[in-house]
Amino acid sequence: MLAVQALFELDFQPRTADEVIEERLAGESLTPENQDFVRHLVSGVLHHREDIDALITKAAAQWPLDQIARVDKNVLRLAIYELMFDNSAAPAKVAISEAVELARLLGSATSPKFVNGVLGAILGSSEKQRTNPEEVN
Repeated sequence: MLAVQALFELDFQPRTADEVIEERLAGESLTPENQDFVRHLVSGVLHHREDIDALITKAAAQWPLDQIARVDKNVLRLAIYELMFDNSAAPAKVAISEAVELARLLGSATSPKFVNGVLGAILGSSEKQRTNPEEVN
């Protein structure tokens, strides 16, 4: 939740990631390990943001990236980072379930279905590419 909130804020605030993360963490009683996990997630998403956004654009071709609700976009970014770029992340089913739950809590009534559909398309494309790399493109 804190990682999504920080990413959301960074989407429209001209501040550094460190400032936003530390502000978010200040009001929470998290263990040092959990604080480091939030920092890891946010920095990972920011580091891979172009690639992540390209995956969203491809999976949700009917929705231009700038027209996707910021909450949905940042929930997707976080989940895609965990699914595609973070080798230490949770299993795919867990990451998708957590993303859908965050979309339900933070987004609109249609957010969970949208997030689930985009993540399913990305994961399906990724699985297909691993099994039949010459068929994908």
